[in-house]
Amino acid sequence: MKTKHIFASLMAFATLSLNTSCVGDLDQYPHIETTSQQIYTSVENYEAVLGKIYNSLVTTGQGKGGDISDLSSNFGYDYMRCYFNLQECGTDEVASTWLSGDKLSELTYLKWDATDPWVADMYYRIYYNITMCNEFLRNATDAKIASFGAENEKKLKQARAEVRFMRALFYYHALDLYRNIPFVTENDPVGSFTPPRYTGEQIFAFIESELKAIVGDMAPASECPYARASQGAAYTLLAKLYLNAEVYTGKPKYTECIEACRNAIAQGYSLNGDYSKLFNADNDKRTNEIIFALQVDATHTISWGSTTYLVCGELSNSNADQKPEDYGAISGWGSMRSRGELPAKFADGDKDKRYMFFAKGQSQNVDEMENQADGYLITKWSNLTDDGQTASNTADGGVCTDFPLFRLADVYLMYAEAVVRGGEGGSRTQALQYVNDLRRRAYGDDSGDIKENQLTKDFIIDERARELYWEGTRRTDLVRFGMFTTSSYLWQWKGGTRDGMSVDSKYNVYPIPATELTANPNLHNDGY
Repeated sequence: MKTKHIFASLMAFATLSLNTSCVGDLDQYPHIETTSQQIYTSVENYEAVLGKIYNSLVTTGQGKGGDISDLSSNFGYDYMRCYFNLQECGTDEVASTWLSGDKLSELTYLKWDATDPWVADMYYRIYYNITMCNEFLRNATDAKIASFGAENEKKLKQARAEVRFMRALFYYHALDLYRNIPFVTENDPVGSFTPPRYTGEQIFAFIESELKAIVGDMAPASECPYARASQGAAYTLLAKLYLNAEVYTGKPKYTECIEACRNAIAQGYSLNGDYSKLFNADNDKRTNEIIFALQVDATHTISWGSTTYLVCGELSNSNADQKPEDYGAISGWGSMRSRGELPAKFADGDKDKRYMFFAKGQSQNVDEMENQADGYLITKWSNLTDDGQTASNTADGGVCTDFPLFRLADVYLMYAEAVVRGGEGGSRTQALQYVNDLRRRAYGDDSGDIKENQLTKDFIIDERARELYWEGTRRTDLVRFGMFTTSSYLWQWKGGTRDGMSVDSKYNVYPIPATELTANPNLHNDGY
């Protein structure tokens, strides 16, 4: 277990008085009991709200496992469980088991609509978090910060920059998932305000300008406390934004992506020697590679989503050959396996140490989606410490494994892709070096190196799967490569058929929930 949680002193601020007018369904409103005037009265309280904003990605409330819920939502799962499902369940990386019970049929088969509970939950989680950020920023003006004295001014300015980063992150997720979305900031009135609909281009411009404006007030990676956002995190988010700019705005920004990657790399990160230890219960020690992590432990952030969902969900509850204790879990949930295409991308099998599958008693291909024996089991995530000890009782407290939202390997691959796509300011030589650095870690030597003429877009999309599977990037990657809805790449059960089929291009974007359309006449969904 982690010895000290960065936000262990988090105060109970589930009941903030917040501007939630962008949320249409009354059941989605946060509980309103404590006012901002009562909260923003000390530096310690500002820091506690900052902690709440960070923890809002992995918890659903102030109590154990979601008790004292922040939102009365359709399902009530945490931000990261929603995000993982929307990014992974409809792709070639995940075969979900409990389609009816978990309401995952529509996500799995790319057949959702504006009433899908996961689509709605993700939307409301994003805007709840944006609302918290906006309220913090309303109370973090220059004058208010200065009132706490010169000694605290720098600290609060950094906290303010981090909150603006987090809001940019939430808006980035909203942009990527929903595209044309309501827009509200701290400058808008609290109460009966109907937010305007911003286009993808407008949201893109806002996120870009925010990240550029705040990076100077954020701590460099070498000085930033673990699990807080550093300058490296800001540059990484900028790189992600630029890499997908053509999808969001119709205008490529690969040169800008290369610059952002270079700025992130210049923060001094390095690859961790052991790939598997990036995903175990001691991964908080991997600050050399992990740029920004979502902190999870069995004392302060108990959740049945986030990485508990990944560790317990990847383990079978029907295959007697797999022992959950070998992965630090009390029991497996049997929630997910891989579809057949993912392990097939590892041409050298387990010579590539990223090949982390349990195949005994499992078929590689998924002939029946809900048959737990169909599809290899993923073993990438674990609740074991570096010395092989179980970190926590997963049945009581969940896991102690953090979620590495940003890491250096992704930056290397973004740099390489931007170069291949014609961005300037980088070089194919450097891109090839970054890719082969990843492959040398994976193979333990240079036997997996590729040559310069092999560095193509086709190679990169597959290498991103090999390096980043089950890390919440796959849907975005497939959309960027024009593969998510088209017939250019088919996988098992894409579109609801065993061999896969193309689907309507509208599924490149999730719809605004129907409840929100009713509440805000400025919004509409294209194609739904």
